[in-house]
Amino acid sequence: MDLMTWTYLLVGASFALYIGIAIWTRASSTGEFYVAGGGVHPIANGMATGADWMSAASFISMAGLIAFLGYGGSVYLMGWTGGYVLLAMLLAPYLRKYGKFTVPEFIGDRYYSQTARVVAVICLIFISFTYVAGQMRGVGIVFSRFLEVDLLTGLLVGMGIVFIYAVLGGMKGITYTQVAQYCVLITAYIIPAIFISFNITGNPVPPLGLWGNVEGSDTHLLTRLNEIVTELGFAAYTSGGKSTIDIFCITAALMVGTAGLPHVIVRFFTVPRVRDARSSAGWALLFIALLYTTAPAVGAMARYNLTVTAWPGVAASTDVGSAVTDPQNALAADAIPDWMKRWNATGLIKWEDKNGDGRIQYYNEKGLKPEVAQSRGWTGNELIVDNDIMVLANPEIAKLPNWVIALVAAGGIAAALSTAAGLLLVISSSISHDLMKSTFAKGISEKQELMAGRIAAAVAIVIAGYLGYNPPGFVAQVVAFAFGLAASSLFPAIMMGIFSKKVNREGAIAGMLSGLVFTMGYILWFKGIFITPVQENIPANWLFGISPEGIGFVGMLLNFAVAFLVSRVTAAPPERIQELVEFIRSPRGAGSATHH
Repeated sequence: MDLMTWTYLLVGASFALYIGIAIWTRASSTGEFYVAGGGVHPIANGMATGADWMSAASFISMAGLIAFLGYGGSVYLMGWTGGYVLLAMLLAPYLRKYGKFTVPEFIGDRYYSQTARVVAVICLIFISFTYVAGQMRGVGIVFSRFLEVDLLTGLLVGMGIVFIYAVLGGMKGITYTQVAQYCVLITAYIIPAIFISFNITGNPVPPLGLWGNVEGSDTHLLTRLNEIVTELGFAAYTSGGKSTIDIFCITAALMVGTAGLPHVIVRFFTVPRVRDARSSAGWALLFIALLYTTAPAVGAMARYNLTVTAWPGVAASTDVGSAVTDPQNALAADAIPDWMKRWNATGLIKWEDKNGDGRIQYYNEKGLKPEVAQSRGWTGNELIVDNDIMVLANPEIAKLPNWVIALVAAGGIAAALSTAAGLLLVISSSISHDLMKSTFAKGISEKQELMAGRIAAAVAIVIAGYLGYNPPGFVAQVVAFAFGLAASSLFPAIMMGIFSKKVNREGAIAGMLSGLVFTMGYILWFKGIFITPVQENIPANWLFGISPEGIGFVGMLLNFAVAFLVSRVTAAPPERIQELVEFIRSPRGAGSATHH
């Protein structure tokens, strides 16, 4: 069968599965809508958590970043996996023991303040919409390429699917849908990686292939890749590229951001007991590790395929220098492969024959000396490749079977939709449960609250679709901003709420607002997401050399500092709140959760 038929078949079958599960597990109460009735098995919850957390950033964009950043991309691997250790050890069991539906509900009760609850909702909405923008961009990329529709049509289809199973099924439908989506996305990620690793290195295990030799030679894959990219003016693949302080701050922001993400934390309210929350965090880490141990190999091999396999004459040559630098080995403009033409239609890969030699040269203009480029007759880089296409395009570049390429499309959509659904549910529950039921419309019935949650989810889907159509950056970059916002706003408030009896409502509110405003302002200043940037986004202008992706760590420190300082000069929390903190921290009653 041709690629289009395979794509419609596999993507259509996955959609039918998701919708069928949503109908089968339709939520009939607010408990099922918000936390799936609290009866999900730890292994199933771990799988759902993995799908919820492994978003389009993990599936589509992370290996693309690793492909172009090389060693520097490891910050995403370290931060996003390390955060789960924090989450499992410091937050999940305590929040589950407290036994509330949402993070703002915990913050509102712990800090005995409706204002604190509303501030937490505001922080949560900023985080969730920033995050969901990245997911919807991922949905648009996959649909526009593999279903060969324009970006808007692809987004509308994706929004429709999410609407059905998020609005209808609630958390109960989403949980079991995400179990299916995890199975789809992990299969779609690993199978192409096995094919490509075997083709390049002769080893079918991608992590081992990464450290092996190129098939048919005694040259190490990474050594070969370093030689090729440096000849083209790029930094060596195994070089760092970032300052030590920036690597530390990005990794730390991603770690604490993971532990502060509301759509991940709410997962631990869906299991029956406190020990199940800790267990499901362990299972989630195992399921996540399957993808994250494969991602470095996928990234490196994608870069190798782009610069070698896709360019006639390079792979066959033993002389790397002549293979790359000889203009005769550049890609002939009249021999553009089909995969490039297909991706060109999406606007995510572009080329232009600047010197009129009938060939396409790919190199780094800033890294290659002008006299060297001039000696080769090159007048500028002629190929632009979007980071976010590398994982999706890699099977096409490697000329894998059509069913494998279609499987990757289904996996990319599963990754984006699973996280988008979790985020949208968190937004809707915050609006219906934390703002309406608990603050502004306390008299509404459970049925009215359930309807309000569904309406809020529908509105959120529309806003998310708009953000996906006008995204502020690469998928992983946008998601990194969301993690920074979570790290600087919600994480400190939750941590202090569990482990400190001295932090009061005034401190928590001031801390959350200062962390959120500082981090959001820094990102807007340098990235110009919604406004025209007034500073060049270069390291020399960054605070202490810390990039916008890592500034959330500084925002977190600011949050802690402000909260403790304000708490010292204002009244201590009431005795009952201090006793509540003792109760949450106590191991007694670890087998059950108590509502307060």
